[in-house]
Amino acid sequence: MNISEAARRSGLSAKTIRYYEEINLIAPAVRGVNGYRQYDSRAVEELHFLARAREVGFDLLECRQLLELQRDSGRQSRHARQLVLEKSRQLQTRIEQLAAMQRVLQDLASRCRGDEGPECAILEDLAGTAAEESRS
Repeated sequence: MNISEAARRSGLSAKTIRYYEEINLIAPAVRGVNGYRQYDSRAVEELHFLARAREVGFDLLECRQLLELQRDSGRQSRHARQLVLEKSRQLQTRIEQLAAMQRVLQDLASRCRGDEGPECAILEDLAGTAAEESRS
C-alpha cells in the first residue's frame, strides 16, 4: 500500500512516517517501480504501534526501545513494564508541576481586581514589582 493508505491505517501522517524513516525508527519503505513508497501489513502494524505509544506519552527514544522489544521474540516483559512504570512516574511529576502552576495562576487571578483601572496584581507579580513594593 502507498504512504497515504499506510498513514490512514496507522493513524499517523505521511509526514510523520517519512520522518520516522529518516531517523531510522522504522525501516525505509520498499520503493515501487514508480518510485513511491510501498508498505506491507507488518510495517503498518509497527506504525500503528508507534502511534499508540506516542498517544500515551512516550517520546521517540522510548518508542525506539519499545519497538525493539516488540520486534524481539526473546524479550522479557519486565523490560516493557519498567519503561511504562518510569513513564508513569515522569507523568505524575509533570501532573504535580502543572497543578502547582495552576494554583499560582488561580492565586494571581484572585488578586487582580479585573476592573477598568491600570493597577494589576498579575502584571506586578510577573514583573516582580509586587515583592519589591512589599519590602519597601
